[in-house]
Amino acid sequence: MLLRRATAALPKTLQNLRLYSPAATSALPLETQLDYLPGFPRPDPKHAETILAVPRSDSGKNISAKERKAGRVPSIIFEQEDGQHGGNKRLVSVQTNQIRKLVTHMGYSFFLSRIFDVEVRSELESGEVVEKVRALPRSIHLHSGSDAPLNVTFIRAPPGTLLKVDIPLVFIGDDVSPGLKKGASLNTIKRTVKFLCPAEIIPPYIEVDLSHLDVGQKLVTGDLKVHPALKLIKSKDEPVVKIAGGRVSDQQKDQGKKDQPKKDQTKK
Repeated sequence: MLLRRATAALPKTLQNLRLYSPAATSALPLETQLDYLPGFPRPDPKHAETILAVPRSDSGKNISAKERKAGRVPSIIFEQEDGQHGGNKRLVSVQTNQIRKLVTHMGYSFFLSRIFDVEVRSELESGEVVEKVRALPRSIHLHSGSDAPLNVTFIRAPPGTLLKVDIPLVFIGDDVSPGLKKGASLNTIKRTVKFLCPAEIIPPYIEVDLSHLDVGQKLVTGDLKVHPALKLIKSKDEPVVKIAGGRVSDQQKDQGKKDQPKKDQTKK
């Protein structure tokens, strides 16, 4: 799953960034410092929460069951995308209630596009900090019946790394869309789009403006307005949303029935 380095194709501001680099990184040179631009979504401060964790010495079905029974979620903090093949991997457990609250308040996709501080303590109630890292939730599995978190995977996200992130889409302008005003339907093809993002400026979501779309028109991934440092993983021509053909209103249906010729009831 590693992406090949292609610095020639990246903007100059990205050429010094490391793809899934080690956690122990020094400060970036001034020219590579990145920040959110005006007019683009930025993470909501109210979700800037430190996720508390404790070390976990072993893994396995029985260990995981005990952790869940104790109110904790088995988790792993990987060094990089293919961290399961090695690297700076740490087994931890996080609090079930804290993860459930974050996912409930933010939404599943929004939780997976937000970087958190993860503080690993010797015990949850202890003030002794074993490690503190910036990490991106890579995946989370929820119980099919209760939506309780079963396990969470994190990717280390220090400054200077590029991460593949599925960014949620938020649709705006539907109330003034010419096509939707005519009674057409909104065909949502994508709910998230994968971008290669510098860890410093991962957007919480991307706004998709429908205000100018008429019947039959669509938007593709290349139409999305994002920070210039973000790079699409796939083609720019993949459809995101389309205003499909108009629906016939009840009034139009009634009018159509009136306009139809009446069946001849005369007996032959």
